[in-house]
Amino acid sequence: MIVTEMEQKNQILEAVLSHVMFDGWSQKAIKAAAEDLSLDLFVISELFPDGPRDIISYFVRRADDEMENELAKRNVLSMKIRDRITLAVRLRLEMYTPRKEAIRSALTLLALPQNTALALKLTEGTVSRMWYATGDTSTDFSYYTKRMTLSAVYGSTLLYWLDDHSEGAHKTWEFLDRRIENVMQFETAKFKAKNFFSQKPKGPDLPSPKRFFRNFNAR
Repeated sequence: MIVTEMEQKNQILEAVLSHVMFDGWSQKAIKAAAEDLSLDLFVISELFPDGPRDIISYFVRRADDEMENELAKRNVLSMKIRDRITLAVRLRLEMYTPRKEAIRSALTLLALPQNTALALKLTEGTVSRMWYATGDTSTDFSYYTKRMTLSAVYGSTLLYWLDDHSEGAHKTWEFLDRRIENVMQFETAKFKAKNFFSQKPKGPDLPSPKRFFRNFNAR
């Protein structure tokens, strides 16, 4: 029976995950996984040359694939944009539920200074796929602002979720709703401000941005 590269990577990932709780994302966990699979370590190093970092990256990207597939099944494009993004973040975390300790261990490794670039790359990849999967086609400056904003929402919700022991993680979903609400309020204010200043003629009677936002918040 011929095993594809993806199937072999999945087998290795699952074997490593079974040891992460005790050994972290480490060479020790990889060696134990190789023994479980009766696999030469050379094969694993060929598929994951950067060791634990590569396996974590594959783990994250596989979850991204699963998230996109699930969003497509949910007919997400028929929803309001707020509901689309909320669902994307929630699905992404729900997929991690059986592997919460593995995620905690991965974040510990990615928090090391030498792994900062990888951590940012993986987060950017996840939020970009969230936006694409929920219908975003922006190519202008908003492409970057949307991803920066969602990175903050996703990152803070992920950290909250890790320490949430409520039934069904309902406190996490409440936290997520609040974060999304904050973002929507900011986007609304930004949109109104943009329209306000684009329509007002330049001159001494033009109110300052500070005055505008003071009036906006008073409504």
